[in-house]
Amino acid sequence: AVRGRTTVDFAKGFTISYVPGGKVLTILSPFEQKTTATRYLLVPRGAARPAGYADAIVIETPIRMLVGLSSMHVALVDFLGAADVLVGLGNLKYASAPRVRQRIAAGKITEAGQGKELHNEQLIAQHPDLVMATGWPGEGLTRYQTLQAAGVPVMINSEWVESTPLGRAEWVKVVAALLNKEDLVNQKFGQVTLEYQRLAALGHRAAKKPNVVVGLPFKDVWHVPDTDSYMAQFLRDAGTTYQWDKTKSPQGSLALSFEAVAPVALTADYWLQTGTAGTKAEILAQDARYAAFAPFKTGHLYNNNRRTNAQGSNDYWESGAVRPDLVLSDLIRILHPELLPTWQLYYYQPVK
Repeated sequence: AVRGRTTVDFAKGFTISYVPGGKVLTILSPFEQKTTATRYLLVPRGAARPAGYADAIVIETPIRMLVGLSSMHVALVDFLGAADVLVGLGNLKYASAPRVRQRIAAGKITEAGQGKELHNEQLIAQHPDLVMATGWPGEGLTRYQTLQAAGVPVMINSEWVESTPLGRAEWVKVVAALLNKEDLVNQKFGQVTLEYQRLAALGHRAAKKPNVVVGLPFKDVWHVPDTDSYMAQFLRDAGTTYQWDKTKSPQGSLALSFEAVAPVALTADYWLQTGTAGTKAEILAQDARYAAFAPFKTGHLYNNNRRTNAQGSNDYWESGAVRPDLVLSDLIRILHPELLPTWQLYYYQPVK
């Protein structure tokens, strides 16, 4: 790698290029049929804006004040040891990183609100270098035009559309470019990548490929990962047999009925990620028919909620997004204990 530069190797949602006098960061919007892109021109603080790039939103680097509207954004800065740039969060409950919790307790991070409840006046008064939002379908930059008109740049991340765990985690490079921490991210993300690939090779070689079912229905709809989701890739790399491995959905997850999933769950080897249900009793309270599922009987039932703090924030959705190597270690330990006999589960725990 060239000093002070990084390259994008796995992610599909953004590109970074280095140009005379700055960097061009392009965030691809996954919502339109024709992919629209938002360009950001990253210019050293106080330097002249390079010619060209008339359509780009200018951000001065390194950023000193960032408002992040999702817990993923907490993970992106914390991964780079830069939690101190965070001055606002969408919801103060949803943060696990100790340094960020300290800053919340000290009153150094304010609640910015989310969606229609965004505290625009407060954000304009605070005037951060950047507000980082998460793009969901049907939401574009128009929602943030009040902020943009006041000169507060907004960036909409869409890391959740990435189809691989490494692609999703690689969004740390967006924040690295904003902080001028390319050398650090190359080193740290490089380590995560090597470890992930080592583990995936282990999972692929596993002699048995246990059958896995994922999730719990919500309002009678069972959302399961589709072929292009990062979760399906985790399951492949952990050496499993997954019923919907080849099924495609424009939403990234399939909305199925209980009846569609039950035949698979009845004979599955493992059941992962039971959502808000933390105990077997809570699972049965939702639907008594779950007692018939094989993993329920064998105790091969695991939830990814081991690192949930007193505020109800689950670190799996925070640090887990940038440490896919730890998530994959957990999955292999659960599904193939003989391959990682000494690994202590980090995000997952058995449901009792």
